[in-house]
Amino acid sequence: MTFHRQRIAVVGVGIMGSAIARRLLECGHAVSVFDPDKAKVQALQAQGAHAAPTAADAAAASDFVISSLNAAAVVERALFGENGVADAPADAQRLVIDMSSIDPPSTRRLAQTLRERTGMGFVDAPLSGGAPKALLGQLTVMAGGSVEDVTRARAVMDSLCANYTHMGESGAGQTTKLVNQLLCAIGFQAVAEAVRIAEAGGVDASKLPAALAGGRADSQILREFGPKMAARDYTPTGRIDNMLKDLEAVQGFAQGQRLPLPLAGIVSELHRTFVAAGLGPEDTAAMMRQFDGYARG
Repeated sequence: MTFHRQRIAVVGVGIMGSAIARRLLECGHAVSVFDPDKAKVQALQAQGAHAAPTAADAAAASDFVISSLNAAAVVERALFGENGVADAPADAQRLVIDMSSIDPPSTRRLAQTLRERTGMGFVDAPLSGGAPKALLGQLTVMAGGSVEDVTRARAVMDSLCANYTHMGESGAGQTTKLVNQLLCAIGFQAVAEAVRIAEAGGVDASKLPAALAGGRADSQILREFGPKMAARDYTPTGRIDNMLKDLEAVQGFAQGQRLPLPLAGIVSELHRTFVAAGLGPEDTAAMMRQFDGYARG
């Protein structure tokens, strides 16, 4: 597929941001990147990205600004802190696309503040699929914002997504991401337990995805993480502590609405246990350490 070349800034180039930037470069876009971690920036610079000294500089060189950060406070600093995106020369046509996973109220506040200070539009566009799907341009993205802004964002999202859905006004994408994360967290724990059951019964757990393909137990999580968990392959694709952050947002939302969500409570406590055991920075597949002993190595 041929993509119309766009000028895009990526602010935050951790696991996800780096994969997003690499995919955009492969699609022929002009990509400027900023991150305090200079080694991550230099790796992308070697692949053709422009290394911007500040978020403001990255934004100034771009028509679209993608943020991929791990907390609302970090997104706020990237937008409104010293030399943040809002400090770039005013351009009401510039569009911020926040692909972080943060809480819906913070998203609505950030979108409103950005419009008031700069006139820029804001789309909350949290994703599902992780770095592997980003590199293939096969992400699932649930978007919140005005019809105009969400439509404009397609100029970038078409390079990254297989499924891009407008869910409603600002915050609607992040609310949908809470749903996604709850389903994923429950699914990850279910697959981990299924792998352990298979192992205890003398079954080759790596065969589970093929054996269950097409049945009701089939799922993307089983296909992707079943073999990883069976092999104890903890190659980074997504961090346990990031999932805990999202689960805490689910619980905060549920408490505000007085919603009983018993499974959300269980998987949240499990993730707190993993983080307390020092597994926060590890890949989701490292949940298998709950059965093998928590020591890293």
